Amino acid sequence: MLPQAIRFAGCVALALFLSALPAQAVESAARPAADTAMAQAASASAIAEYRRLLREYQEARAAFEEEAGAYWNAIAEKRRGRNAKRREHQPIMLDDYVLTQPPVYTGPKRPVNPEPEEPEARPPRQYKAIPLVGDLLQAANEHFQWAPQKPSSEVEFKRAYARVALASGLTREQAVRVYSFETGGNGNYDMQSGLRGGRAISTAIGYNQLLTTNSVELLAEQGPEFVRDLTQRAAALSGPPRQAMDRKIAVLKKMVAYARSVPDDWSAHEKLADTQQGWALHAMVLDIDVGPLLQTHKLLTSVIFARAKGFNRPLSAAELEMMNLTGDGTGLDMVTMPLAMREQVPTSNFFQRGGYERNPVAIRHNTVAKLLAITDSRMDSNSNLPGARELASAF
Repeated sequence: MLPQAIRFAGCVALALFLSALPAQAVESAARPAADTAMAQAASASAIAEYRRLLREYQEARAAFEEEAGAYWNAIAEKRRGRNAKRREHQPIMLDDYVLTQPPVYTGPKRPVNPEPEEPEARPPRQYKAIPLVGDLLQAANEHFQWAPQKPSSEVEFKRAYARVALASGLTREQAVRVYSFETGGNGNYDMQSGLRGGRAISTAIGYNQLLTTNSVELLAEQGPEFVRDLTQRAAALSGPPRQAMDRKIAVLKKMVAYARSVPDDWSAHEKLADTQQGWALHAMVLDIDVGPLLQTHKLLTSVIFARAKGFNRPLSAAELEMMNLTGDGTGLDMVTMPLAMREQVPTSNFFQRGGYERNPVAIRHNTVAKLLAITDSRMDSNSNLPGARELASAF
């Protein structure tokens, strides 16, 4: 009986307590229901406003996309026209380019939906594995039982690069200023692009930031020349150095054969470069003998391309960098442009829409003249840094 008495007494006490509450407290107890009703009414109003703003945004965005689509279609059409003129050896005129800047969206922002949405069940985002230097070395060891010969110091690699560059016809100014732009003026021979926290943004490595595909393509196209160069060097060696060089030449021949096992075009080389064997080929950029050859020929191919197209004056470092960055064909389009036209032609003429919209430098410096000027300016400042000065002294 005692427990029942306790429970009864508790109920009486609770009833007495509630009856003694002031009127304000009773109103407070009832307020949550009223607040909920008001919140629901406010939500309905917010939802209606959201839908109105969303329609305005969608209409504005659709109008912009129509305008932008027409603009980038005109860019592509003008590019096709210039290519056709070049094939026919006809002069390129100012009206062969789109002379207006790309449209910029200035309409309303997409409104925030006030209604809670169920989170979509999405698979975890898959990131493409970008090999680091250690991965390249491991691939070279696993697939070719070989490791690149590292320089004893950074200056040794720079001297080797300078010797090859000068012998190939590159000038000190071209090599040093491109190095200063690509590496920020202090890069090492094994510097990888955007390396932070054990991850990189690219496979680009070295003084001229060669991609894995660059290494594969250069080995496929220039590999026999590299083999001849190393064979000539081997003739002057003896003992262990000669044995090491002979071993390197044998590995290089295998790598060249592998690079040539696919058609000689960029897409095929890109697929091959995205394999473990392709990573192994990219490890050659770290070798004291082959690395300078790869670095030099990355720039030299642009010089040769320009000459083959009838452009015989020496390329400035900034012009060479444009070809290095954008590809030889697109870069030559800018390089061969008369100075007066460079002030008027937007940089958008040399990009696909997606690439342009992801390139703040091209957007900010939005004519050919401005883009070349900022490239020169960065080369000027970075050429005064220790790494660039050390490379200059190696020539």
